[in-house]
Amino acid sequence: MVYYDGEYHLFYQHHPDSTVWGPMHWGHAVSRDLVNWQHLPIALAPDELGTIFSGGAVIDWHNTAGFGPEAMIASYTYQDSDARQSQAIAYSLDNGRTWIKYAGNPVIPAPANIRDFRDPKLLWYDDGSGGGHWVMALAAGRAILFYTSPNLLDWQPSGSFGFGHGAMDGVWETPDLFELPVAGTAESRWVLTVGIGDNAPAGGSGTQYFIGQFDGQTFTSDNPKGTVLWADYGADFYAAQSWSNAPDGRRIWLAWLNNWQYANQIPTTTWRGAMTLPRELRLVPTQEGIRLAQTAVPELAQLRQNKHRWHNVILEPGAPFVPAVRGDRLEIIAELETPIEATSLGIRLRLGDGEATAVGYAPKSRLLFVDRTNAGQSAFNYNFASVHTAPFAPADGLLTLHIFVDRASIEVLANEGLISFSEQIFPGEASVGVELFAEGTAVTVRNLEIYRLSAAQFRPLRTTADGQLPVAVAAP
Repeated sequence: MVYYDGEYHLFYQHHPDSTVWGPMHWGHAVSRDLVNWQHLPIALAPDELGTIFSGGAVIDWHNTAGFGPEAMIASYTYQDSDARQSQAIAYSLDNGRTWIKYAGNPVIPAPANIRDFRDPKLLWYDDGSGGGHWVMALAAGRAILFYTSPNLLDWQPSGSFGFGHGAMDGVWETPDLFELPVAGTAESRWVLTVGIGDNAPAGGSGTQYFIGQFDGQTFTSDNPKGTVLWADYGADFYAAQSWSNAPDGRRIWLAWLNNWQYANQIPTTTWRGAMTLPRELRLVPTQEGIRLAQTAVPELAQLRQNKHRWHNVILEPGAPFVPAVRGDRLEIIAELETPIEATSLGIRLRLGDGEATAVGYAPKSRLLFVDRTNAGQSAFNYNFASVHTAPFAPADGLLTLHIFVDRASIEVLANEGLISFSEQIFPGEASVGVELFAEGTAVTVRNLEIYRLSAAQFRPLRTTADGQLPVAVAAP
């Protein structure tokens, strides 16, 4: 993912011949506003060196690789027929429309003693004196390896991180590394994010992160080894990546809205797998330490249509409040008081025909939750119909929720985005109701806003005159 010349480029793992995982390609889409997208031809296709796994992209502003001024450079993993993994690069001189694979690939050969060795993330490290070098972060088993290069072609190992830090169940994948200011201070920290293959909070795959320092060679964590920080507590937030070179110093990311426990079985037809909404990242001091917070990008407001608003609604136990708005594409902003006497309180979404997805809070156990036990189709996986939770302490006795409801998903950001849940759901088309509930005692809803959302535009892929799709070619 890289921004260049007014376009956000999103490259994604793609199998063009099936809706289940297969020989991986790089699909490609672009957007000028993070909301409306145009599909472009496949950027990278398998060749004699292997299939094309995940990676990163940057702009080579100083032409360090010699491919041309402001070349767009993609780094990716090859997996060969023996499942050995190596790192390669390709370049584009026409804003990512066509790609040439470097003739000297792989730039980092497959090691003899590491099976999982993939997902290169590139960044330029400024040394503060007008110079700098390229850095590559690579996932290797249950660790992240760092390499440095002056030119994107010649790489040397420079350090490693992992080996007992964070959550260690399942293979580590898809690292990201970036620096952010700490809100309200003159300080900054580096953030290392890592996809983990199993035993995330909601089961299966998820995304953890680390806060610390990066010296241009390797990463060190500010927290003890046993500290585990999760970017999302829902079941469907994996392989999160941020855009390189985003304008105005913004750090914007999104994730794969899926889970390896059931990614090949979800009950869809013409598609399987989607992305979360783009979110803007910041670092916030908390009582527990510096933490990552996420907010939906403001560009999404262009989808808002009808606005409905209520103030100081009293929720009585057993008597839900039913707003006069229904739909399968909604944005909801709610502020609820959280009396300790309440058993639970929250919002039921995509309600109807015995179906509902509940987003709520249990004050006695201090747990925020998403309950998708009755969220629609679930028989495709034994673990899908479940309740997902996150420890939560409301700020000043208030629960603030920002929720996006879509046809097959919900995304929840709580209390300024310090906690998030990303969840797939598969309700029936008639399940479009909304209700707010409280159990145990009355609860006041201080503020409630609901917007119907228009559909984003997705421009189809344009083919050549003979109906063919142009693909990447190998360099001569």
